[in-house]
Amino acid sequence: MSNNADAQVAKNNKTEKVFSWPNLVAKEFIAAILCTVILLAYSYYVDAPLRELANPGEPENPAKAPWYFLGLQEILVYFDPWIAGVVVPSIILMGLMAIPYIDTNPKGNGGYCFWDRRFAITVFLFGFIFWYALIVVGTYMRGPFWSFFWPWETWSFDFPTPPPSISLPNWLGIPALLAYFGFGMLVPAVLFWKFAKQLGFIRYNITMSLLLLMIGVLVKIALRLMFNIKYILQTPWFNI
Repeated sequence: MSNNADAQVAKNNKTEKVFSWPNLVAKEFIAAILCTVILLAYSYYVDAPLRELANPGEPENPAKAPWYFLGLQEILVYFDPWIAGVVVPSIILMGLMAIPYIDTNPKGNGGYCFWDRRFAITVFLFGFIFWYALIVVGTYMRGPFWSFFWPWETWSFDFPTPPPSISLPNWLGIPALLAYFGFGMLVPAVLFWKFAKQLGFIRYNITMSLLLLMIGVLVKIALRLMFNIKYILQTPWFNI
């Protein structure tokens, strides 16, 4: 009898609910105040002057976009402008809008538990950290002519000319892209077939397409930094 009573008490404690006001709202308000104080302290010690109007005769070097656009400016190093400025932001927006429709996991609604939503949280954190890593690189590690400098290095105009970049021939680039997306679609469906079955055919393909495109940006950056590969595929209309 005692065991049943203890089990019932434990069950009630697990399902106990509290009101958003004032429990949640008060904590969020305190967190907002702390963030504001931190930003005020940071802005006091970091100089951010308003500069003069741009002079075409004396362009700034390096010319940097506002910090929230530096991720896109950093991607311009590795992709053509139409990809970095149009395709990548469009994929990000479409992916964020598609999340409520492709995420069918009912767990975690109204609560926060990593183990109930491991895939969704991990993918989101990966994209979030990756994007802010690009902003950090563009802010602190890009100097004259958008050359790379470590934060402790002094910016200098006297640096060796980078080696010429190379591009993969189409007979190698096309099979490489097909293999990347083909194996990227099939292997997870085989290894995590329960997850794929739960999502369904359409949602699974949308999810994996967005995930592979996001990882593909990182792969392209790695190929450029490690092997100096500029393009994987070249056509008269677009280059990847």
